[in-house]
Amino acid sequence: MRFKKLKFPSAQTILLIIAGLVALLTWVVPAGKFDSLTYDATANAFTKTSLETTTTLPATQQTLDNLQIKIPLEKFTSGAIYKPIGIPNTYQQLTSKPQGFAAFMQSPIKGIIAAADIIFLVLIIGGLIGIMNLTGAFDAGIAWLAKALEGREFILIILVTCLVALGGTTFGLAEETIAFFPILIPVFIAAKYDAMVGLACIFLGSSIGTMCSTVNPFSTIIASDAAGINWTTGLNGRFLMLIIVLFISIWYILRYAKRVKNDPTKSIIYDQKEEIEALFHIKETNAKLKLTNRLRLILLVFTLSFVIMIVGVSKLDWWFVEMTTTFLVGAIIIGFLGKIKESNFVEAFSKGAGELLGVAFIIGIARGVSVLMDDGLISDTMLYHASTITEGMNKGVFVNSMLYIYGGLSFFIPSSSGMAVLTMPVMSPLADTVGVGREVIVNTYQYGMGLFYFINPTGLILASLAIVKIGYDKWLKFVLPLFITVILVTMIALTISVYL
Repeated sequence: MRFKKLKFPSAQTILLIIAGLVALLTWVVPAGKFDSLTYDATANAFTKTSLETTTTLPATQQTLDNLQIKIPLEKFTSGAIYKPIGIPNTYQQLTSKPQGFAAFMQSPIKGIIAAADIIFLVLIIGGLIGIMNLTGAFDAGIAWLAKALEGREFILIILVTCLVALGGTTFGLAEETIAFFPILIPVFIAAKYDAMVGLACIFLGSSIGTMCSTVNPFSTIIASDAAGINWTTGLNGRFLMLIIVLFISIWYILRYAKRVKNDPTKSIIYDQKEEIEALFHIKETNAKLKLTNRLRLILLVFTLSFVIMIVGVSKLDWWFVEMTTTFLVGAIIIGFLGKIKESNFVEAFSKGAGELLGVAFIIGIARGVSVLMDDGLISDTMLYHASTITEGMNKGVFVNSMLYIYGGLSFFIPSSSGMAVLTMPVMSPLADTVGVGREVIVNTYQYGMGLFYFINPTGLILASLAIVKIGYDKWLKFVLPLFITVILVTMIALTISVYL
């Protein structure tokens, strides 16, 4: 009997399978909910939501103390904590809300609607890339860069990984990295590496930066606030972890990159070489293209779009609307500089956006998994049981258990800020019962989420892979040795930290 070789499913199929399994979980896992507390800046009061009832409470420190929430009042009034937080010891089991076939089918649609902000960012970036390809600036710029880096291509790996990690550790550079793949992957290919090297530098750089966040307001600061401690507590340990993990990861990427450069057949994605080069418009004729002053100006505008985006996000409280607008304006300016006709501009922009439509669907389907969790009321149940299994543990076992608990929870709650406000008021008091500092819980939250982010299918990895047309199975083959190494290093570091 002959069997056809089974092909690993696409990212969309993987996510739909996960959504189906989560829908089944809502039939098995009991529904439950913690009471939540929200600060209303307009009324200068707290709103406590409990099951079907809503109560208004005075915005005072005494109110927080009475609710066993050990967070300074100013963290709410300053806007540092603006999302609803869970109230400790208020978990109640509710009537189950199992999600049936209709809810399962609706989840991708609801997810796409919920993720409309990042989806439009992706589509507009695709349009911008389409305009850039039409001008020829990419081809000329890549040819120039490949020649400039000849013999020193390894610098590109170190530079990109470090810069992206810097963005991750300071302001949470994560979703924004989707914009970098279409631009930087061709550069890595022109440097005689494969697309996996470029993917790893960008994605792992972001993962490591957010995992070892130092001043990131969307994880370190908001989690520390929700745990009732100063964000600088434990900062030195996180900075040391950032250096260690970044060094290990860069060494790992360089080792793989050197092997591929010496022998392209050693590439994990060698069978896709021609397909990926065609996808990113890599041409042998690039070397003959001249980088004119007009093309230099176009590349400058293109680069400034990203610089402005980063400054806006890190300094001006920008989010997806402002970021997307920046890239749209950049595309229009480049269209004028390139003297592109209106009809050609629209066609190229639409074609570029269309090439990333599959990525947009992946983001929406992934968000749909969270929708099923929320509608099925099982997120808080998972959190409640996770918080109870650590009772009676010694310090070493406790801290490593929390690492894996947060890794597991991040599958269902991939948002770092969402995880922080939902879990910290419940999880951080556990540190007091074991005799460790609350910064240990903040660290396990960051490390657990960051580590699992390497492979988490409900995070950004599937969307990132879809841009490069690399299968999830090939990514796992590449990253698992690094993933296991970093887990072991993290466990050792956490264990040492609680006994020092």
